[in-house]
Order: sequence, then structure tokens, then C-alpha cells
Amino acid sequence: MDITGVIQGSIVPFLLLLAAVAEGERSLLNEDFEGKIGEDWTWVREHAGAWRATEHGLEIRVEPGNMWGGANDARNVLIRPLPPQAQGEITVSAKVENHPTAQFEQVDLVWYYDDSNMVKIGLELVDKQLSLVMGREEADKTRTLAIIPLESTSVYLRLIVKGNHIRGQFRVPESEEWRDAGECESPAKGEAKLSLQAYQGPPDAEHWARITEFRVAQTDE
Repeated sequence: MDITGVIQGSIVPFLLLLAAVAEGERSLLNEDFEGKIGEDWTWVREHAGAWRATEHGLEIRVEPGNMWGGANDARNVLIRPLPPQAQGEITVSAKVENHPTAQFEQVDLVWYYDDSNMVKIGLELVDKQLSLVMGREEADKTRTLAIIPLESTSVYLRLIVKGNHIRGQFRVPESEEWRDAGECESPAKGEAKLSLQAYQGPPDAEHWARITEFRVAQTDE
């Protein structure tokens, strides 16, 4: 028996576990949407024929409609409460993929209070440039926090929330390094929810955004 290989095979997971413990991060929710979505999710303005949970993850057709500003008419807005044990610093992340062709066509990870109050970070087409966009909306008044050009049609999104402070980050799949996008204060008081949104799609083409690796964790203090 190659004892060196056994030791190496055992020590690597152990070191990874130690690193996770050292960071103090505790997983609260892991969902890949493979064939189904969790029972805690609900749809706002559901269009049943325009979403599907497949072996590849959650796919939502990017239809016309908008959540940015006062229109609030996008369909298939998916929301869920925070895990009941969530407290302290909360990290929410997901991997999204889309191939947009329409101006402002997007798929977003959202810290959501209602249709008029939220903070979003997502993959969006802005002036023909695929971009990472972060924005804040309060009482339907919007403020763009970041527009960062991207080449990748898939990206990991992350919101880190502590108290009323929200920081957005992202990374492309080929990199392990998270980059800051922007930060802001929460737009509302009350019970926040988590949301996944895809909208501003073209009326004459079927574009499907894909969402996988949805995660919620907390950093214990």
C-alpha cells in the first residue's frame, strides 16, 4: 500500500475543512435545482410554460417585462424567505448563465423586499456589451452601483449582507477570485427575501437563463 498516497488523500479534505472552519462560515442552504425547486420558493406573476427545472438546473425564459423602476411587470420572479436560522453576516450566491441579445436583458440574484425595494446583481447586456451590473432600488427609485464589462456568458454572483449593509461580488467560472462590484445600504426595513429574476428579454426569440449552485451561508461571529 502506498501510505503517502493515503495520507495525501486524507489530508487535503481535512485542510479544506479546517479552512472553512477558520473562516467561520456555516452552510444554511444548498440547492442546485436539479429536476425540482425547493418547497419554500414561490412565484410572482408565474408563467408556468416559461420555466423548467431540469437535470442541468433551473431555466427561466427571459421574457419582456421589467423590475427596474416602476413597471414591476416581469413574470416568473422567484422568491423565498431566508433560512430561519440565518443571522449575523449572510452570504447568498448562485451561478447564472445567459446569452442576451436585447438591451438590458438580464438574469439577477436579488436581495428582495418587494417589487419596489431590492438590491440586484446580475449578468446583463448594456449597450451591446455583456456586463456585470449591480443596482439598488428604493420605492421604485433606482441607482446603478456598477457596470463591469464581461466576456463570459456564465458568472458566479454573490451578495454579502450584514445588518443594513450589502456588498456585491462576482467571479467567472475559470477563476477562484471574487471581485467586488459595489456596496450600499439596504433599501427597506422589514423582512428581506431572496429572489432570482430574469427579464427584459426579446419578444420574438426564446432565450433561457440557467441558474445553478444556489447557496446561503452565514459567518458566525
